[in-house]
Amino acid sequence: MIYLTLDDLVGKNVIEESIKRIYERDKEINSVLRIEKVEGNKDGNYFGIPFLVKDNILVEGTKTTNGSKILENYSSPYTATAVEKLLKAGFTVVGKTNMDEFAMGNTNEHSAFGPVKNPKDLKRVPGGSSGGSAAAVAAGYVPFSLGSDTGGSVRQPAAFCGVVGFKPSYGMISRYGLTAFSSSLDQIGVFANNVKDVRTVTEIMKGKDPKDSTTLEHDKDLVKNVDIDLSQTKICIPKVVYHENADDNVIKQFERVINFLRSKGAKVDIKDIPELEYSVAIYYIIAPAEASSNLSRYDGVKYGLRNHALGLNKMYKATREGGLGIEVKRRIMMGTFNLSSLYYDQYYSKASKVRKLLSNKMKEILNDYHLIMTPTSPVLPPKIGEKLKPLDYYLMDIFTIPANLTGSPAISIPFGDVQGLPFGIQFIGRYMKDEELLTIADNFFKETPRELKNYV
Repeated sequence: MIYLTLDDLVGKNVIEESIKRIYERDKEINSVLRIEKVEGNKDGNYFGIPFLVKDNILVEGTKTTNGSKILENYSSPYTATAVEKLLKAGFTVVGKTNMDEFAMGNTNEHSAFGPVKNPKDLKRVPGGSSGGSAAAVAAGYVPFSLGSDTGGSVRQPAAFCGVVGFKPSYGMISRYGLTAFSSSLDQIGVFANNVKDVRTVTEIMKGKDPKDSTTLEHDKDLVKNVDIDLSQTKICIPKVVYHENADDNVIKQFERVINFLRSKGAKVDIKDIPELEYSVAIYYIIAPAEASSNLSRYDGVKYGLRNHALGLNKMYKATREGGLGIEVKRRIMMGTFNLSSLYYDQYYSKASKVRKLLSNKMKEILNDYHLIMTPTSPVLPPKIGEKLKPLDYYLMDIFTIPANLTGSPAISIPFGDVQGLPFGIQFIGRYMKDEELLTIADNFFKETPRELKNYV
C-alpha cells in the first residue's frame, strides 16, 4: 500500500490486505492498539479503502481508551462527526491507533499500552501524541489516518516519520466525538503520504456541525487549486527558528529548503517576531488549565475505571492514582495551580492576554505574507527511553504551538533527511484560508525532487 494514493485505490478493496499488513508488522512497531473494523457505505466513492483512527476519537462499536488505563474498557457510545462523514463516503475504519495518554506527550512513550516505535528507526520515537497514526501511515498499513493536534501532535510526528501531517483552521472540522484535552486548542488532523490525499480527506470532513458550536461554514473547495504558484508566494521566516536549542543539522537542512524555494522564484524574508518566543510558556499555562478542567470527569463515578475505597474522596484518589499516568498527573497539577484563586490573575489571565497579542502579530505578518515557514521540529527524534528534562520535551513543539494558539492552519511536509532521519518543513497559513495553504503546500510537494518527498 506504500505510495498508493487515494486515486490509485478507488474501485479496489484493500481492507483485508491492510489488516494483514498490520498483523504482520505491528508487533514490532506497536502503532495499532486494536483491529476494529467498521465498514463504510457500500455506495460511497471510496468503499474498500481503509483508514485508522487515533484512540481519542469515538467510533461506535469500538473502544476509545485515550491510551489510558482509566478508560481501558470504555466503549464508544456514538461516532465522531468527522469519522461519520468518512464512513458515509465509503471509507472503512480498520482500527484504533496508539497515542500518548490523553494526547499529552511529544514522543508517544506516555501510553499505558507501551511506546510506539518509529518505522524509520525502531530505536527512536515516532513523535507524539499522534505517533501511532503517523507510524501506521509510514509503515504502509493505510493510505491515511486521523490524529488530533493540540500543540503540534499531528505535525511533529508527521515530520519524525516522514509523512504529511495537516492541522486545519480551528473550527474547520467538528470536534464532536474527540475527547477534550484543551478545548480551545484541539483539532482533528490528517496524516497521508501526499498533500493531495490530505486535501481530499479534509474536504470530506470539513463543515458546520450543529453538535459543535465552534465549527464554521467554509465554502471553498479544498481540493481545487487557488490561483497561486511558488514563484508568486511570499514567505516569512521568524528569527526564532535559529533558536539556541535548535539542532545545527536541522538548520542546515532548513537552509536547503530556503534555497530551493528561492530557486523557484518565491520571496523569502526573515523577520523578528518576538511574541513567538512566549508560545511555549503560554501553551503550558493554558493547555494544562483546560486539561485539569476537562479531565476532572474521570473520577471513577461516570466513566471507566473505579478503584474502590472507603469514602468518596478516597475513591477519587484511588481511581486517579491507579488510572492515570505520570505525565497526565503532572499536567493536571500544573493546570489546577494555574487556575487557583491565588494565581489565576498571575498566570492564566496574563497568558490569555499574551495569546491575544500573539494572534494579532501573526495576523499582521500574514497580511503581508502568504505563509510563515519553520522546521516542524527544532530537533531530531530522540531514542526511546532517552532521558531528557521535561522542558527539553516541551521545546520540541516550539514551532508548532503558535498555530494552535492562533487557530491557524498548518502542515508538515517531508523534505529529505538529516543524518538518515526524516526532516519535515512546516507551513503556517492564514486563518480559514486553508485552500490557499494547501495549494501552496501541494505545489511545493509536487516540485520537490522525488527522492526528497517521502523518506520510506
